[in-house]
Amino acid sequence: MMRTEMPLVSSAAAVMMFALAVWPGPVPAGCARILAVETVGGRSHWNFMSGIIRALRFPVGVDMDLAGLLDHFSNPFWTYGAFVEMGRSQCDVIYGSDEMRKLLQDRPRSSTAGFDAVLIESFWSECMSYAAARLGLPLIYVTPLPLIAFMEHAITGHVSNPAAVSNLMTVHAVPETFVERLSNVALLVCGSALQRYKEIVLKYTEPPKEYDLLDPVPPSLVFVNRHFISDAPSPVPRNVVDVGGIHLKVAKSLQKDVLEFIEQSPHGVIYFSFGSTVKMSTIPESVKKALIKALARVPQRVLLKYEDEMEDKPKNMMTKQWLPQRDILLHPNVKLFISHGGISGLYEAVDAGVPVLGFPLVGDQPRNIDNLVNAGMAISMDLLSVTEDSFLNNLLELLNNQKYSESAKNAMKIFKDRPMSPESLVVYWTEYVLRHRGAPHLQSRALNLPWYQYYLLDVIGFAIAFISLVVFVIYNIFKYYAAYTKLLDRSRDVKTNIE
Repeated sequence: MMRTEMPLVSSAAAVMMFALAVWPGPVPAGCARILAVETVGGRSHWNFMSGIIRALRFPVGVDMDLAGLLDHFSNPFWTYGAFVEMGRSQCDVIYGSDEMRKLLQDRPRSSTAGFDAVLIESFWSECMSYAAARLGLPLIYVTPLPLIAFMEHAITGHVSNPAAVSNLMTVHAVPETFVERLSNVALLVCGSALQRYKEIVLKYTEPPKEYDLLDPVPPSLVFVNRHFISDAPSPVPRNVVDVGGIHLKVAKSLQKDVLEFIEQSPHGVIYFSFGSTVKMSTIPESVKKALIKALARVPQRVLLKYEDEMEDKPKNMMTKQWLPQRDILLHPNVKLFISHGGISGLYEAVDAGVPVLGFPLVGDQPRNIDNLVNAGMAISMDLLSVTEDSFLNNLLELLNNQKYSESAKNAMKIFKDRPMSPESLVVYWTEYVLRHRGAPHLQSRALNLPWYQYYLLDVIGFAIAFISLVVFVIYNIFKYYAAYTKLLDRSRDVKTNIE
């Protein structure tokens, strides 16, 4: 495992990880030669990618302060352009590295001695597919988010229906009201347009990039970090495979002091962490005091991931700079998880059957938490407006009302009830793509359609023209009939007057 520091701005440096298994024989995935590239230096991104790689038997973290995170991503429309810049910056680093340049130069498209597939995280830019296009290999995308988001049309040829599927940047799990559907459509249209516009602007205003010389290629497969217990069901193309929870590992023994702290708590333990992205110590002081005071008033003990020394730490609290979250949540004496709503952590909570109190911050987190609220195992709160009393009331509600625990246990049963494990799905579909030379038959016909044909604008235009023609003809028939009738009446009147 690698660790790197990466600011979430356009000057970000990408993490590169090459997992190479060289074997001279034919195609089976267990011995295939797969080039795997991780493009994002976030621990949660690496957890998902490493789960995919672990499944294929191939023998990272960011810390931001809360103010910086909210400042960067509070405006979703700014986020679209920033993420495209970040994606292309990562392509600059990846395809500009000596190792990758040598690899691509030594293995041209005509070579049969190279790899069998390219596995890479898709991140807001079509440049990610360059290695597969250059080598002429099947492309497998992985995304640690529960949605493909604004690259969906470019990757699959389809766009999720905004009347039924929430946008990645929305705060609701399912669009139920008119306002939610309207905002969903606005985010979809504006986000997709801004993403495409930014891609074109950067492509044609920056110095020529090697990865822009070849047309992007659509993936043979897409592995998505999604499961229907924590994301509303939605239609997906056949080459999109949901493997939510693939990063989950078998629980390990907890270190002695943490284990004793948990097991010696007669009322159970609350686990509180905002993951690997946000420093808990950077929460505004007024908010921090409200949280700590409320936690000091509950009978449960509290395990808190906290980076600095805490003054006036409550007696029922243990703080550490890092805690083994997966192993802690699986302990039966853990009663509640307080989280920012990162999808990896929520899968760990669902898999352990632990209720969640969510403080979603940015991106997909509000949507993730709202899905668990709909599942009956979570309550969502706004971090910056929280008070001691409101926080305490929700703590007690989650801890004392059995319906949340029962819903969490039910969600756990649904989450674990699968015909195949995520690891088995990854292995099967990767082998399938390799056996069938990229499996182009899995790709949607929509990838070959111009945008106006995909949205049936030509059919709608024809229908409007046809209806307009019919209306025009009928109108003129009635018009001429009325004129003829009027003329006929006049002639009769004239004839009557003459007589």
